[in-house]
Order: sequence, then C-alpha cells, then structure tokens
Amino acid sequence: MPETVTTNTSPLYDERPWGTFTVLDEGENFKVKRIEVLPGKRLSYQKHAQRAEHWMVVAGEAKVTLDDEEITVLAGETVDIPVEAKHRVENASAEKLIFIEIQRGSYLGEDDIVRFSDDFGRAE
Repeated sequence: MPETVTTNTSPLYDERPWGTFTVLDEGENFKVKRIEVLPGKRLSYQKHAQRAEHWMVVAGEAKVTLDDEEITVLAGETVDIPVEAKHRVENASAEKLIFIEIQRGSYLGEDDIVRFSDDFGRAE
C-alpha cells in the first residue's frame, strides 16, 4: 500500500493596517496571494532583492507606483514588478481593491523587503 503524505494546504490569512492577504498556493520558487486593499489605503513603497511579482487586478482600480512612475491598473489588467524595482500599490477609490499577486524567486519570505516610505511607521 502506498504511503500517504499529508501537507498543510490551508490558506494563510493575515490582516494588515492597509487590508488583508491570503496565500492561495506556494511551492518551490513561487507563491500566489489574494490581496485586498481598503479604500484610501496603500502599501509601503518598497523593493525586493530576491523576487519578482506579477499582479492582476480582479476588482477595483489600482494606483501603482513603479520606480517613481504612477500608472493606473484596472480590473482585468496586469503589471509586472521586476526584482529590485521600487513599487507600491494604492487604492484611491471608494471600493475595495482586490488583486492576485504571483511571486517568483529564489526566496519568498516576508522579510525580503526594503521599505522606502510607509504610512504605518515601518520604513527603514
């Protein structure tokens, strides 16, 4: 009889001052998150040394700052965040912003982050 291997596949949910994220899936060199940003909130302006990100907006409108240039990303649209690129997402609308983030890289820990500015006192 084959050996049964049990893995923890329950999603990881975390609340932050700007909203929430849920880890939907992860494996070697990738992680997929559902991120919800509350109206009027934004994440820190940051970069990552070991991962790139691909965002797809599924609801709402994202104001994305990518290397000091602002772009608007609407529902159904995507944006790529290269390794070492400074980036931020903001929800400037009155509706909740929801996007899917796909991370790819050799290290995907939450501590691979350099914050340049932050509304919640977490900048370095």
